[in-house]
Amino acid sequence: MFNVRVYGILINEQREVLVSDELFRGNYITKFPGGGLEFGEGTRDCLKREFQEELDLLIEVDRHIYTTDFFQPSAFNPEHQIISIYYSVRALEPFKIELGTKPFDFNEEQMKLYKKKSEIEKPRFIPLKEFSAELLSLPIDKRVADIIVAE
Repeated sequence: MFNVRVYGILINEQREVLVSDELFRGNYITKFPGGGLEFGEGTRDCLKREFQEELDLLIEVDRHIYTTDFFQPSAFNPEHQIISIYYSVRALEPFKIELGTKPFDFNEEQMKLYKKKSEIEKPRFIPLKEFSAELLSLPIDKRVADIIVAE
């Protein structure tokens, strides 16, 4: 079975890359913002929905950056193959939610929520000059980080 994921690469005017720090089922993960494609949805619409749901942020989807070109089994279900699609995106409005200032900068309220939902997330920016694949958790994200750094 295939699991299609769509992610956005947002680099702001200060030349910082947006990442999402997540605590998911006991795993600490730093990844690009985005998520799963739903049936009947296009990839660009998926990305707009994910940014709206996760970040309360309206975005414009720009150019395609990368689509997975190697076999990647899911970390959560080895019978699923992950296909990830990455686009550059641009914020159409200022952030309304609190951004983290360091990795896994979860507040007390978020940790209480984690006990109920087994997942929480907090976005933060990393200066592009300090950004590298080593700062990300997922194998496909690491490939995209190398592309971003090389540009």
